[in-house]
Amino acid sequence: MPNSGAGRRVVVTGIGVVSCCGIGADAFFDGLSRSLDDTPRRVNDFDPSVYFEPKEARQTDRFAQFSLATAQMALDDAGPLESEPLRSGVIFATGVGGLETLQEQMTVLIEKGPRRVSPRLVPMMMSNAGAAAISMRFGFRGPCETVVTACASATHAIGNAARLIASGRCDVVISGGAEAAMTPTGELAPIGVAAFSNMTALSTSGWSRPFDVRRDGFVLAEGGAALVLEELEHARARGAHIYAEVLGSASTADAYHITAPMPGGEGARSCMELALEDAGIHASDVSHINAHGTSTSLNDLAEAQAITNLFGTLSPPVTSIKGVTGHSLGAAGAIEAVAVCLSLERGLIPPTVGLEELDPEITIDVVVDKARPFTPGPVLSNSFGFGGHNGCLVLGPVTP
Repeated sequence: MPNSGAGRRVVVTGIGVVSCCGIGADAFFDGLSRSLDDTPRRVNDFDPSVYFEPKEARQTDRFAQFSLATAQMALDDAGPLESEPLRSGVIFATGVGGLETLQEQMTVLIEKGPRRVSPRLVPMMMSNAGAAAISMRFGFRGPCETVVTACASATHAIGNAARLIASGRCDVVISGGAEAAMTPTGELAPIGVAAFSNMTALSTSGWSRPFDVRRDGFVLAEGGAALVLEELEHARARGAHIYAEVLGSASTADAYHITAPMPGGEGARSCMELALEDAGIHASDVSHINAHGTSTSLNDLAEAQAITNLFGTLSPPVTSIKGVTGHSLGAAGAIEAVAVCLSLERGLIPPTVGLEELDPEITIDVVVDKARPFTPGPVLSNSFGFGGHNGCLVLGPVTP
C-alpha cells in the first residue's frame, strides 16, 4: 500500500479457494464462466479427510474446515515463507460462524435435554474458530483476529491484514474468509436458509441474476478463500510468484438501515472513493470493478448508481461472479479477491452469468455472455453488508 502513508508494500503470493464452481484456482476460475442452477450453492465435492484426521474433522465446524483447507492451499501455493512466527499473523473472516453446529446442538437440547449438549459446542460455533485453527496448525503467533461485518467481512479482513504488513508489524499474514450457513435438512428447517428466505432476501426463482431486470434476490452459497499476503521485498528475496499488489482499501458505514443500502449508493460511493485515495490513484486509472452484485433489487441498483456517480458514464468494465458462486456472505469478499488476482494474472474478466436483460435504470458497462480480455491495471473489489458495512479493496499488478 505504497500511497497510504503506511510504508511497506503488500503483495499476494498464495491463494486457495473452495467454491461451488470449483476447488483450487484453475477449477474455480474456469467455473466462473459456467452457469449453475442448483439452489442453494453447496460445495458438494469438498473432502475434509484431505485436511483433517477423522476425529479432528468431527470436532471442526464446516466453516472452520473451509478456513483451514483454503489456508493450506494458499500456503502450499506460496511455497516456503521462512517468516518469524511472531511476525506472521492470521486475519480471517466469517459472517455467521458455526451455524451448522449450533443448529445440530439445539436439536440435541430439544430432543435429549441439556446434559447431552456437546462440550465442543462453543469452540466449534465461535466465529474465531477458523482463524484459531489456522494459527494453531501453522504456528503463526502474531496477531490472530476474526472480522465479522456481515457480507463485507472478508474484504475488511484483507484490508486489515494488509495494514499489519504495511505498518511493519508483520511480514506475512494469511487472510480471507469462510462460510457454511446452509445447515443440513432435518426435522427443523435449516435455520440460515429459513431466516434469509423469510426476510425475502433469497431468490424465489432459484437464479442469481446480478443487475438483471428480473433479479429477485440472492442465492445462498457456502465456501471460502484464503490469500497469503507478504511484504514485497520479503517475497522478492525468496523468489515468490506474485499474483497482485494490495494497493489500497477502505471501510465506511452507511449509518442508515440494518439491511437496506443508502439510497443512491452514497455510502458505497464514498468507500470506493476512499479506497482509490488510499491507493493513490484516480478513477480513470481503474481497469475493472468486481462488484458486490448480489442480485437483490436494492443492492444492485444502489451499487450501480454509486459506480456511475464516481466514474461517470464511462465506467470501467464491471462483473459480478455471484451469478455462478451465489452469495457466500462473510466469505464473498475473499472469493472475489481470488477472482481478481486470477483475472489480473490471466488478463480476463469473468462474465456476469445470469444477466440476460440489463435493468434499464442501470447504465454501467457490465461484462456479459463470455469472459472479456482486458489490460490488467488497478481493480476495485466491492463488498457491502447488512448493518451498512462497506468495504473496498484495490488490487493491481506489481510495478517497479
